Amino acid sequence: MRLRLAVSVSALAALSAIAVSGVAGAAPRHNNGLTINATPNPIDAGDAVMIYGQLNNQPIGNQTIVLYHRLAGHRQFTEVGTTSTDSTGFYKFTRAENVVYTNRAWFVREAGKPSVHSRTIHEYVRALVSMTPSTTSTDTSTPVTFTGSVIPNHARDTVKLQEQNDANGDWYTLKTGKLNSSSAYSITYRWVRPGDHDVRVLFPGDARNIAGASDGATIAVQQAQNPEFTITSSQPIISEGSQVTISGVLYMPGSTTTPDPGVSVTLWAKGPDQKKFHSIGVPVLTGNDGSYSFTEMPVSNTVYQVRTTFKPHRSTALLYEGVRDVVQMSSSSTTSTVGGQVTFSGSVSPDKAGHRIYLQRLGADNEWHSVEVTRVRHDSTFEFHWTFVKTGSPQFRARIFSDEFNVGAASSPPVTITVS
Repeated sequence: MRLRLAVSVSALAALSAIAVSGVAGAAPRHNNGLTINATPNPIDAGDAVMIYGQLNNQPIGNQTIVLYHRLAGHRQFTEVGTTSTDSTGFYKFTRAENVVYTNRAWFVREAGKPSVHSRTIHEYVRALVSMTPSTTSTDTSTPVTFTGSVIPNHARDTVKLQEQNDANGDWYTLKTGKLNSSSAYSITYRWVRPGDHDVRVLFPGDARNIAGASDGATIAVQQAQNPEFTITSSQPIISEGSQVTISGVLYMPGSTTTPDPGVSVTLWAKGPDQKKFHSIGVPVLTGNDGSYSFTEMPVSNTVYQVRTTFKPHRSTALLYEGVRDVVQMSSSSTTSTVGGQVTFSGSVSPDKAGHRIYLQRLGADNEWHSVEVTRVRHDSTFEFHWTFVKTGSPQFRARIFSDEFNVGAASSPPVTITVS
């Protein structure tokens, strides 16, 4: 059966090739009786790729097609495989997983007929970047160390620790690091501003690979504690609709060990769109051990502070409570075939109309990588379409990043598609 794929000819696949001499001769700029396409494009390093097209010169059935490639940084094309056309002239090559790790160019010829050839197409390959923070919860006096690696090996190249701007969603660089001989890095950073920070590590790209970024992580940074009047959260980041317990201990003035019992304390709060703190709830008395506790259910990121209700006024440090978006995603089918397409659709709560949302796939390196991006629609729903090029059971999820009102969701629950 002929495999049919709907693939748009985008700028990524239509850059002009520079003619160079090599084993295969000059790289052709235009089709001459033979078409060529590649999908997906771009890909993550090590992903499978399908190269396909159609012979239009008679005879078209059972003709031998030869595939050539030129690796990034090389001058010559070399032959990498042959296949035969079907009765309609259709052909395809599948480059399996763990083969394509760097940018390259492809074209095909009909065997024995050098004048029958395709144009040259370019396959762009993202470097795989991993990132692991030493902690996801810290304070302004304690640094966080980020470690990871880049695949393929880019020893001595630069990577960038970046944070996302809540206002416009763009990424800006906090600090740079160098890859060692094993293509691994370690970057240490300390925030002076408390809050919830979305971070990633970016490999900027070079001739061998286009830019690749790690999956993001949210680092909850608290203000350094007032040791005489502490404040903590049962969870520094909660999902929308969940409760959080805010608690701490009040000590006698000038002491960090002797509790101050029976003192009335009040919880104060400030939302992301509020300029001033306001008192919320009913004051409570500290216990015999100086402890207090409040239960809250914020709907957006909130800064809390506990203060003594009466003079002499004393207060805790500021506590930053992040409220995470809730993302749900399902697929139009849990099964597909090579060349088949599945639609992923879902929703975000609270309303995130107009925000970027990413489709991520679990890679062979066991890391999540963004493979598509779209905008959340006016009704806070979203949709992705994905075409499969190999058999297996790939896993997908949706990911949204933070804004000033909510912390971005770590992900929707993963969806597995069985591809035959």
